[in-house]
Amino acid sequence: MGSVPVGDSGFCRRFPNGLGFDFGSDGSSSSMVLDQERRAPSRLGGKRVGAGILDAKTAMAMKSHSEAERRRRERINGHLAVLRSMVPCDDKMDKAALLAQVISHVKKLKRNAAEINKSYTVPSDTDEVRVEVEGDMTIAGRLMVRASLCCDDRPEILADLRQALSGLHLKTVRAEISTLGGRMKNVLTMTSEGTFSNVDKHLFVASVHQALNSILDRVKSREDFLPRASFSNKRQRISPF
Repeated sequence: MGSVPVGDSGFCRRFPNGLGFDFGSDGSSSSMVLDQERRAPSRLGGKRVGAGILDAKTAMAMKSHSEAERRRRERINGHLAVLRSMVPCDDKMDKAALLAQVISHVKKLKRNAAEINKSYTVPSDTDEVRVEVEGDMTIAGRLMVRASLCCDDRPEILADLRQALSGLHLKTVRAEISTLGGRMKNVLTMTSEGTFSNVDKHLFVASVHQALNSILDRVKSREDFLPRASFSNKRQRISPF
């Protein structure tokens, strides 16, 4: 029986080994597997290593959000501390009770300011007319009303007031006039001649309101044709009626 030379490479290529792979291609196949492993992305615990960068960014974003939330809470607590120092309340009062106390205190201050405005004649920045009955007060069965007119300071306002109220048969009990910053406010306390029923009372108040509104209309019509003059910002309170 003859032997086959080992160096006969053709024989090896024609007769495969027992695994079905020829010896000539074994080296190239191994190098291809190694190259694929080098090019494949590394994995750690079933996740890519590149995901660690995203996790770091997420952690930084969460830390920044937590820091912003902490600063926001500090500002809120600071504002609440200021509110506690401004209103009479207990230091252990919760936030809801504190806010309710602040709202109640602000409403009280607004009522006090409204009462002060009624007591003092201070001109406002808007033209307005107010007429109201002085509660249930009457003098010898006569109706008493309090009327106010606020407008620009004009020298002809007093004459307009006399003319507008002359036909209403009113007696002026008290009159206050004040000016500030080119504005004027007239407050008149007047009584009617004769007694009034409830229906007549409302009609009477409406008549006074309409008379004072006519003065505002007259002032506005003059402003359309005449330049605004400058007057003194202070005038002594007098009673021209």
